[in-house]
Amino acid sequence: MTDSSASVPSGSITSWPRTILTGAQMLFVAFGALVLVPLLTGLDPSVALFTAGAGTLVFHAITRQSVPVFLASSFAFIAPIQGSVANFGVSATLGGLMAAGLVYVIMSQVVRLKGTGWLNRLLPAVVVGPVIMVIGLALAPVAVSMATGETSENIGYGQAIVLSMSSLLVTLVLAVFGRGVLRLVPIMGGIVTGYLLALLMGVVDFTPITEAGWVELPNFVAPSFHWAAILFMIPVAIAPAVEHIGDMVAIGSVTRKNYLQSPGLHRTLLGDGLATMVAALFGGPPNTTYSEVTGAVTLTRAFNPMIMVIAAIFAVVLAFVAKLGALLQTIPGPVMGGIMTLLFGSIAVVGMNTLVRAGHSLTAPRNLVVVSLILVFGIGGMQIGGGQFVLQGVSLAALVGIALNWLLPPAKEGE
Repeated sequence: MTDSSASVPSGSITSWPRTILTGAQMLFVAFGALVLVPLLTGLDPSVALFTAGAGTLVFHAITRQSVPVFLASSFAFIAPIQGSVANFGVSATLGGLMAAGLVYVIMSQVVRLKGTGWLNRLLPAVVVGPVIMVIGLALAPVAVSMATGETSENIGYGQAIVLSMSSLLVTLVLAVFGRGVLRLVPIMGGIVTGYLLALLMGVVDFTPITEAGWVELPNFVAPSFHWAAILFMIPVAIAPAVEHIGDMVAIGSVTRKNYLQSPGLHRTLLGDGLATMVAALFGGPPNTTYSEVTGAVTLTRAFNPMIMVIAAIFAVVLAFVAKLGALLQTIPGPVMGGIMTLLFGSIAVVGMNTLVRAGHSLTAPRNLVVVSLILVFGIGGMQIGGGQFVLQGVSLAALVGIALNWLLPPAKEGE
């Protein structure tokens, strides 16, 4: 069965209404996860909408509209952004995120010249797996404190637990038992449920909505560059860059095309890196290819990349509707906290699955050392250095893992 939107020439008048409608649907599928990242990290949701759209357009310009993907807020950066904002502020964090995007760009050029073999040697599963686990678990206490109402002044513990657990329950039910479109929007389902409950409890503050106009310029923030924030953020780019390869393989298996060859991994990595740099330039979170949208492409068989361009244009336009951004900011903290408990845990499970699929024995001395030190250094609060040159959290864990993998003798056969 083929998709008519892919087979009808792009200039066909009859194909455009369907293309536009499908593009709007793709944005709806991505919307819940897209705005979740800025809501959790303190960035502006309207800016995130704008930078997701702009980043997607940049990606499609680099890849010549050949891959049906939509780029938006990366979950892998949630915990690092929260930690960086707390330590260095928003502007310096954005500078660090621009540097992380530059890592993608550099990787793309090395891939163009050398292929992908070096990437697999530098970042094997025994390094990437535990680093992803650290990304998910490092700030798990933040999710719990939000879910229990510790971060909300006007919501008590009892109300917070009801809100957070209800949001969590609906999210996991939709994720596990949902069918069709419902399975693609579990996060949005959880947020809507929690918000409706919060309305019934009378704990939603509508002040931001009444104060916002209908059309306003998003609250763009310019980056500033500080070594500490840059060193903190650069290693975080490792896991999403590796994940990017998996995303390209996944969407290729759906469309039955090899995107690692055409347009080429170097082009898709470059597009992703430039999209992340553009996002940080305006004050938005890093961009990555969205698996939710890949799922929607699988369901709808909408293989035409122009659909994603339309979704990106919709995102840019909606970014200037100020009341929409204000509405998102009224979502109570416990609602987001309940979803974060699942989200952070699921990121850790992705890392665990990376280790399991590699098939290495984790009790083998070499693997045990690498994985153990990555986890303890990343989650336990270890830091090295001081002043502007502090390494801690995910950045320290990633560098320790890479160094140990480089220095320790190779594992014996079967380990």
